[in-house]
Amino acid sequence: MERPSAEHLTETEVVVVGGGYAGLAAALRLHDNDVDFTLVEAADRIGGRVLTETRADGVTVDHGGQWVGPTQTRLVELAARFGCRTFPTWETGSHIEVWNDGGRVPYTGAAPADGPGIAEYVRVTKVLDELAREVDTVRPWRTPRCTEWDARTAGSFFRSRTDDADARRRLDLAVQGLWCAEPDEISLFHVLFYIAAAGGFEQLMETRGCAQDSRFTTGAAGPARAVAALLKERVRLGERVRSIAHDTQGVHVRTESAVLRARRAIVAVPPHAVRAMGFTPPLPDSRTGWLSHSPMGRVAKIHAVYDTPFWRESGLSGVATLYDDGPVGVVFDNSPEDGSCGVLVGFVYGSRLDRFSTLDAGSRRAAVLRGLVTVAGPRAGAPRDYTEKIWTQDPFARGGYEAYTTPGGWSGFGEHGWREPTGALHWAGTETASEWNGYIDGAVSSGYRAAEEVLAALRTDGRP
Repeated sequence: MERPSAEHLTETEVVVVGGGYAGLAAALRLHDNDVDFTLVEAADRIGGRVLTETRADGVTVDHGGQWVGPTQTRLVELAARFGCRTFPTWETGSHIEVWNDGGRVPYTGAAPADGPGIAEYVRVTKVLDELAREVDTVRPWRTPRCTEWDARTAGSFFRSRTDDADARRRLDLAVQGLWCAEPDEISLFHVLFYIAAAGGFEQLMETRGCAQDSRFTTGAAGPARAVAALLKERVRLGERVRSIAHDTQGVHVRTESAVLRARRAIVAVPPHAVRAMGFTPPLPDSRTGWLSHSPMGRVAKIHAVYDTPFWRESGLSGVATLYDDGPVGVVFDNSPEDGSCGVLVGFVYGSRLDRFSTLDAGSRRAAVLRGLVTVAGPRAGAPRDYTEKIWTQDPFARGGYEAYTTPGGWSGFGEHGWREPTGALHWAGTETASEWNGYIDGAVSSGYRAAEEVLAALRTDGRP
């Protein structure tokens, strides 16, 4: 291993790479066990793919992950530890479906009682749930049909199960919304694993009691900021890691301005960021193979702010799914808890984003507002504030919400490439979670797991 100069050298027991929820959770667990560590984050903020902003008019918006559900116990407990309150997602009133023929259908409950393709959609999603119950979420490659399911895409599975074009349109939007990818890009096995990791398809899709149950009063970055405040100077922002040298003696983590020497490192960044780092010696083929099968999803999140949540006056919830040719696929009411103003949030996914991101800013705004008008009426066309976050253009995340797995990834590289430590290197990130994979809760649990691996290794190394 190359020996660094004494200049700008930091010596510590553990280096944590990445200041998202995974890295912060790992650092918090180390802190609670009195282990010396340093956390380095490339960006000038903590949170990673969670990004809370207070706009000029005082309205707080979450550009990234934002929701928490009651079964996401690690995130719930973390928020409670630091006194971060939540409030229920607004869903009172009629939801709206917009179809490609211009039809606009109001409904209440989880889904319309009747509508284009709804019966076939429900039937196929029940099949997904049945198959997902066979998945081993701790050792996914041990699932009996892993190789079979991992050899095909979700899209090919949908086509084999139903000829109903409207049902497939619903299934396609579900895939786009959950993984920000197209059904023909993602492994069927990964879809089943993800469903199993959440406890069922309904848990992923619905609001009350499910993944979209509640929001944080001060924004989803609230618990992350509280953790960082506790850790103080051990969190170093604006420190992009360029390379990591590792051997039986420990690790040397080189940033743009310093070298950190430690016994162990926890790498808690998205797969593409791992690929951008240099490793000496190179990572094993199992790890690089896994990373090459883990592209980031493609999503933009847009907020339109109004003086009031006027759609509520008309009996609308602000919740909508759009199957038309516009860019927006899903809309939620993202207004503050007190309803002091109205906020609609829209999502642009997958191939819709591929087209959307080529437009100029004015054209993008106009296209989004046309969709919001369809959902909430003419007043939605004149927001007092409008902001968008195209995650594929973020210099650090390069996509969102999470990396998904392409066919062959799990069966070919999962056993040794998913999260198995590489010597003194330990891997965290929501993509490595067995529960709530892809969510903030998954990031938190992955950080705790990686920290426990390190604590066990330090005990084995002879540390008290």
